[in-house]
Amino acid sequence: MTAFTPSIIPRNEPQRLAAVRRYDILDTPPDGAFDRVTAIAARRFGVPIAIISIVDSDRIWFKSHHGLPVEQIDREPGLCASAILSPEPHILPDASVDPRSLANPLVAGDFGLRFYAGVPLTTSDGFNLGTLCVIDKAPRTVAADEIEDLKDLASVVMDQMELRLSARNAVAKAEILAREIDHRVMNSLQFVSGMLTLQSRGDHLSDATAEQLKIAANRVAAVARVHRHFQSGEAAEFTSCITFLRRLCADLSDIVGKPISVGGDEGEIPTTRIQSIGLIVNELVTNAAKHGEGKIDVYFRITSKTHEISVCDEGSGLPSGYNPTSGGGLGTKVVAALASQLDGRVIAGRSPSGRGSCVTVAFPA
Repeated sequence: MTAFTPSIIPRNEPQRLAAVRRYDILDTPPDGAFDRVTAIAARRFGVPIAIISIVDSDRIWFKSHHGLPVEQIDREPGLCASAILSPEPHILPDASVDPRSLANPLVAGDFGLRFYAGVPLTTSDGFNLGTLCVIDKAPRTVAADEIEDLKDLASVVMDQMELRLSARNAVAKAEILAREIDHRVMNSLQFVSGMLTLQSRGDHLSDATAEQLKIAANRVAAVARVHRHFQSGEAAEFTSCITFLRRLCADLSDIVGKPISVGGDEGEIPTTRIQSIGLIVNELVTNAAKHGEGKIDVYFRITSKTHEISVCDEGSGLPSGYNPTSGGGLGTKVVAALASQLDGRVIAGRSPSGRGSCVTVAFPA
């Protein structure tokens, strides 16, 4: 840095860098909206290079760099670092004779920069994030209306950045609201389950009524359990089925008092299917614990066209002529209804081990 070069660090640098971080734009992929702005700027000024720059703590990163195959430079020689010191346009008609830039490596070195015009990208709260600038390797004059056009294009850049920031903030608020709603739904389900359990203990109830209330309480609790384990994962369009099943079955093992192993293929499924899958597994595991014996095995298999969820036990097997779509009690009907939501089918048979039963729900991949 020479005697002719003022400090390139703004007085409000910590606050300015916080604003840069707020927009979360550094190192993002190229964007056609910004590339069109630099193309228009280069064409309007008749120059080969136009850049949208963001001044970071130690570098100047280019969100768009029309006519220049470089994504960033060090902050020290960057003219954009000087341009953000003022709210006014930074104009160098001939950088080789301007005392503000004649010792700059971009001017004195092989790059040979001569003309520079930059307008700061200013946030609504007054921080200069970087610049929209145009560059030429030949000196040139600039007219007042050209500078006004450059300022208008810089405003377009900031409008785009503000729009993206508002969208991110709206998504973040929606995610917080969704988590709060999920939490309240789960609490409500647990409350209903608890109330049904209390009702089932009433002295005035017949045994049959008490048993039905217990069954209802368990099913409501199952919905809450599946909901909780699904929400414990990250919100996404797809999720790991095996990871979800392991969380769910670890909980179920404690409830039914039997060991449950989970195995199969690693793979992701749409999150829109995960709650139906969880309720199916809950129902099948509960039935296996009630009517079967020994360890319970849960498998998830992926083929080219189908996904399969199987629950197997080590009991005496299914009754002769058992029909998984119409036979059995309420649990069988619940599984059949949930399978139909997945456009799937229920298959019942012997366990692969040769002992016990195995119920499989197969649905399109």
